[in-house]
Amino acid sequence: MFYKDIIFSLICMLLLIICVLV
Repeated sequence: MFYKDIIFSLICMLLLIICVLV
């Protein structure tokens, strides 16, 4: 559960950065 939450947060942050760059 904990690991899943961390991974989800990381993916969300990565998507946000990509959206800002593009």
